[in-house]
Amino acid sequence: MKRRPFQLISTIITNSYIQGLFVGQIIYRGPLKYFCVPSFNCYSCPFAIFACPIGAMQALAAGFAYRFAFYALGILGVVGAIVGRMACGWICPFGLLQEYLYKIRSPKFGIPHVLSYGKYVVLVVMVVLMPAFLVDEFGLGQPYFCKLVCPAGTLEAGIPLPLIEPMLRSQLGLLYALKVSILVLFLGWMIVSHRAFCRTTCPLGAIYSLFNRISFYGMSWDATTCVKCDTCYKACPMGLKVYEEANATDCIRCLKCRDSCPTGSIAYSHRLMHTPPPDQHGTTVTESTGSVDA
Repeated sequence: MKRRPFQLISTIITNSYIQGLFVGQIIYRGPLKYFCVPSFNCYSCPFAIFACPIGAMQALAAGFAYRFAFYALGILGVVGAIVGRMACGWICPFGLLQEYLYKIRSPKFGIPHVLSYGKYVVLVVMVVLMPAFLVDEFGLGQPYFCKLVCPAGTLEAGIPLPLIEPMLRSQLGLLYALKVSILVLFLGWMIVSHRAFCRTTCPLGAIYSLFNRISFYGMSWDATTCVKCDTCYKACPMGLKVYEEANATDCIRCLKCRDSCPTGSIAYSHRLMHTPPPDQHGTTVTESTGSVDA
């Protein structure tokens, strides 16, 4: 299956609410908005027909919308348990945008691995702790990640909504300027570094990454045929080497490594189907690290 058409179709389906521009209901609020698409897409986008799971998680932490939020967590848990972080590589509209921006000709830079821990900090601090503990007089918090940082929300909702509805323009202030600045910063970073937001900041990616090592479907690597030519590394949008760890937490299962491997040493399948072959000495290659056991 070709990944790019799948990404485009998923993006179109997720953002298919066009009639609102003609009937006066800018944001879709029908029954589909009770369903969280398992990807990063702003609830307030004029074209979005599904809710954002990160917004739902903040609602849970902030002290309201419990039923809806637990439903969203259930969706993320099911998707993560089956395919791990594959949703990031196959259906996320913001991930698709990052891949297109990286195609722009420019100097390219790697991202230090230590920055990959930033998305866990964002998840814990801005999605969970701040909405739970920075509350008003009624004991309710706010969706601080959406309000202060989220570049996807700024691009998909913050910019188009004032253009569509002139009355909103009078409410724009310093916070809006800050969010636009953050968006511009990330857009520039996405041009020079592959999937910069996914790798360093995305709280949804942080959630899915926790499932990569235990999901029903996973990557496998055959050390008996791998020549460590680094073709997988050059193809990987997340800067990973499969032979170092086949199911690394940052792997989005885009399968570019598998498709580019010249020796066919990389596979993606149900874990019960992972049967690392013995080499000529009778040792068995382990799935995730490539080490050998007697």
